[in-house]
Amino acid sequence: MTNTTDPTGDVRLAGIAKSYGAFTAVHPLDLTVPQGSFFALLGASGCGKTTTLRMIAGLEEPSAGTVSLGGQDVTALPPYKRPVNTVFQSYALFPHLDIFENVAFGLRRRGMKSVKKQVEEMLDLVQLGEQARKKPHQLSGGQQQRVAVARALINHPKVLLLDEPLGALDLKLRRQMQLELKRIQTEVGITFIHVTHDQEEAMTMADTVAVMNAGRVEQLGAPADLYENPRTTFVANFLGTSNFIEAEVDSKSGEEIVLKAGGGKLVLPEARCSAAASTGGKVLVGVRPEKISLTHADDAGEIPEGRNRITGTISDSSFIGVSTQYVVDSPVCSDFEVYAQNIDRDPRLVPGAEVVLHWNPAHTFGLDAAQSVFAGTEGSAGAEEAA
Repeated sequence: MTNTTDPTGDVRLAGIAKSYGAFTAVHPLDLTVPQGSFFALLGASGCGKTTTLRMIAGLEEPSAGTVSLGGQDVTALPPYKRPVNTVFQSYALFPHLDIFENVAFGLRRRGMKSVKKQVEEMLDLVQLGEQARKKPHQLSGGQQQRVAVARALINHPKVLLLDEPLGALDLKLRRQMQLELKRIQTEVGITFIHVTHDQEEAMTMADTVAVMNAGRVEQLGAPADLYENPRTTFVANFLGTSNFIEAEVDSKSGEEIVLKAGGGKLVLPEARCSAAASTGGKVLVGVRPEKISLTHADDAGEIPEGRNRITGTISDSSFIGVSTQYVVDSPVCSDFEVYAQNIDRDPRLVPGAEVVLHWNPAHTFGLDAAQSVFAGTEGSAGAEEAA
């Protein structure tokens, strides 16, 4: 099967909201998930992502708004009448049935007598054809998870909902299953909506990610765009690590904004600034740790022209194999983080060394200076999501 862009197959949430008494789990939300896409709802515990998924599934009744699947308003339909299936973190396989019968269960329940061909095709899809006659307890966690996906897909739902499906797996297996789920979604071509708190998981698998915070979608977009162009400090911090510098707008030159910070000047592309940047105004400047180069102060003259640069002193360093993580005390930030690949490491870059941090201005982003730089670092607070 191949992906289709027929808009009638989209999942559409219009003004969807959910409250429990005085607590609002999901604020009014408009969201469209294109047919055939791999879509992720990403956020910390209590942000409303699971509640949103459950409203799509019909397991939770919205307090307001509508859910449409394939052009049909399904808000009032019970779960079993909706063209969706859900895979949960607990795979809920039938322990007394073998893998073949677990996958065949949905077909047999619909009264189908001849299921062999469909079940074998589905087991081949999830690469478990040779495990058909084993019981669930004889399989690994990753294999059980694939059985759960096969069982959910065999009825050909329009949408597959995945609620933290990899949460019970260890790190290495979880990474393997991320690629496996993406392969399966590409082959079957149906819409996958995946709930997760794991940033790497969402960015590895999804075409589009909705970052949720306190019952609202903070930002929506392709993984690379969210990472490179966050519009809020919450998104910038939730998707990795960011360094923030409070700066003042000095002037504008063409498509660039010149900023004053710590007695020096920084350049920010106007297209990467989500804040109103008027002369004399404040902007919160962000740059990712891996975008920054670290040069010993004695070699500062070798740094190419046109790069943003800040002086500082290394206060700490940690060797973590693929890279070394440095913390630098500078006039603009007391704990500037830099991730440097361990290729030809300069032995002079040790705590106490005077250094210059420098980076391409194109890797700088600008946010509203009124935002807290700590937003997103501890995850969003809130009540536990509905199970």
